[in-house]
Formats: sequence, C-alpha cells, structure tokens
Amino acid sequence: QVQLVESGGGLVQDGGSLTLSCAGSGRTFSIYTMGWFRQAPGKEREFVAAISWSGDSTFHGDSVQGRFTISRDNDKNVVALQMNSLQPEDSAVYYCAASGGASLPGLFASMAGRPGEYDYWGQGTQVTVSS
Repeated sequence: QVQLVESGGGLVQDGGSLTLSCAGSGRTFSIYTMGWFRQAPGKEREFVAAISWSGDSTFHGDSVQGRFTISRDNDKNVVALQMNSLQPEDSAVYYCAASGGASLPGLFASMAGRPGEYDYWGQGTQVTVSS
C-alpha cells in the first residue's frame, strides 16, 4: 500500500510558476506509475501528467504540454510537477496518484491518462492562479 501527500500549492499570479511535490510512503513506491490530476469546481477530474515507474517515460496532457513537467526521485519517494506559465484556467485542486496497472509492460501509454487506473490517491493541494 502507498500513502501519498501533496504539497507546494498556493496562490500565484498569471504567468507565474509553482512546483508541486508528492511524497509517497512504503517500500514499493518505485514500482508504481505516478500521475498528477486536477479538478476545478464543477468540472471532471482532468489528467495532467504521468511518469513511468522508472522515470524513462512521461506523458503530459494537451492543456499543459510545454508548460508543465513531471519528474520523480525513487530514492526519495517523491514525484514533482514543475508548473510554468500558469494561467487562471490552471486553478484547481491537484492530486497525486499511483497506478500499479499502468506499470505493467506495454501499458503505460494506454493507461496512464485514465484516473480509473490509479489505485492510490493523495488528499490534494489547491493551486489558484490570479489574473
């Protein structure tokens, strides 16, 4: 089992940057595909980015491509989301999640963007971008 705790959210101006971190507990952290999702009020949960268990593969959603970057450090059990050029529409609660299924050989690309494929979720951290 993995427990996830997000941090780093806050209030930032349009065009600014933030880095979110997700700390995972448990010896098996490194075997999970890790993802970031976000949810704004009244909207469905949206895929933001994912990274394979080894860190060799990453996948970013269309709305954040070129602005956000996901990374991980398995020695420290941490996954990060660097967010640049933030826009008001990026305001949401950001969630970190872990998927065992997406770590299976050949399944990362097809499963990493689906919230239903994730087994463990953090409590979320609020990001607010002011215009």
